[in-house]
Parts: sequence; structure tokens; C-alpha cells
Amino acid sequence: MNITKEILATFAVTMCLASCAQTGMNKTAGGALGGAAIGSGIGAIIGSATGRAGVGTAIGAGVGALGGAVIGNSMDSTDEEEQKKEERQNRQQQELDRQRREIEELKKQQRNDDTYRRY
Repeated sequence: MNITKEILATFAVTMCLASCAQTGMNKTAGGALGGAAIGSGIGAIIGSATGRAGVGTAIGAGVGALGGAVIGNSMDSTDEEEQKKEERQNRQQQELDRQRREIEELKKQQRNDDTYRRY
């Protein structure tokens, strides 16, 4: 019964930590928090089988946090690259629009010049 209490306490602490996650959190921190939550739960279950739920919880939380942070960091890097790519595309589109307007203005000026020369 004592092991079940440890598992429930671990689960409660994990859920409290997970509920404290802020929506403005980057994916590295979110991954670390989620990994710690999942790792501590799995560690508690495995640890309870060996009679050391607390140790299993601590090891699982550490490993899970590290793994989650690595995955989250990779996701943050991908998001950052996507944002930079989108900004470059927006700048290029603005330049294309400017050049199209300039071409149209030059065509209009050329038509006016041609009309003027005829008279």
C-alpha cells in the first residue's frame, strides 16, 4: 500500500507541475516539463516493481526532462528557421510587388511618350 501512495503522490506532483506550464513557454521548456512528467510516472511504475518507487521517479524525471528538452530544442530550432524563411519570402514578395509597380509605371510613361511623339 505504501508503494501505491508513492505512485499517487508522484502522479499528483507531476500533474501539478504540468498544470503550471505557461502557454508562453518555448518548446524546450515545455518538452523538459512534459518529459519529466512522463519520465517520473514511468520511473515510479518501474521503481515500484523493484521496491524503490522514489528512486525510479527521480531517475525517470531526470531522464525524461533531458530527453524532452532535447526534442523541444530541436522543435524550437525548426520553428525559428521556418519563421526566418517566411520573413525572407515576405521581403522578396514586397520587392517583387515594388518592381511590378515600377514596370507598370515605366510602361505607362512609355505609352505617354509614344503618344507625345506622334503629335
